[in-house]
Amino acid sequence: MTIAAILLAAGRSARMGTPKPLLVWQGQTLVEYQCQQLKGLPVDQLVVVLGHRADDVRPLVNRIGDFCVINELYDEGRASSVRVGAAAVSEETAIVLVLNVDQPRPVAMMQRLLDEHRKSDTLITVPTHKGERGHPAIFAGSLLPAMRDVREETQGLRDVVTSNERHVLEVEFASSVVLLDLNKPDQYETALKSYPKEVIR
Repeated sequence: MTIAAILLAAGRSARMGTPKPLLVWQGQTLVEYQCQQLKGLPVDQLVVVLGHRADDVRPLVNRIGDFCVINELYDEGRASSVRVGAAAVSEETAIVLVLNVDQPRPVAMMQRLLDEHRKSDTLITVPTHKGERGHPAIFAGSLLPAMRDVREETQGLRDVVTSNERHVLEVEFASSVVLLDLNKPDQYETALKSYPKEVIR
């Protein structure tokens, strides 16, 4: 069962005011942290989608040995990066995990989500905390054609989830980390202090 992970790191980070992939996180950059966590999973292919400040971010990713693709249309929104990432994923892929670089997730949390997806016959698996859906989302490889055709005007991957709502598995987590997004400086500063060091299950 071939597993791919797509890390979206192409955005302009306008609300943060500085490139999110280059933020300091756990003693390294955020993009390095998230690549290392994803590599702790049994993934066969890790695709990192770059765009804004790609020349600054790519050396960090290359140092870890991962595969970068460039989204020249990153200003069009996240959907354009999903299309580029999904296009780079092997056709034989059975499972695709999609995560934004500004959503730091520890490997244990993602591993549990992946295990639950593999045990089920569902098309999509998402984490939840107190009933609220978070990230990352895991998709069956059969949805790759739809992922390669997402559009910003139809809310990107959300449209894929909505279209397959009957086949979505929700996995509840006790930790609110599954909801964490680093969009603004105050959110980043708060997360630096509160991000848990323990294994999250």
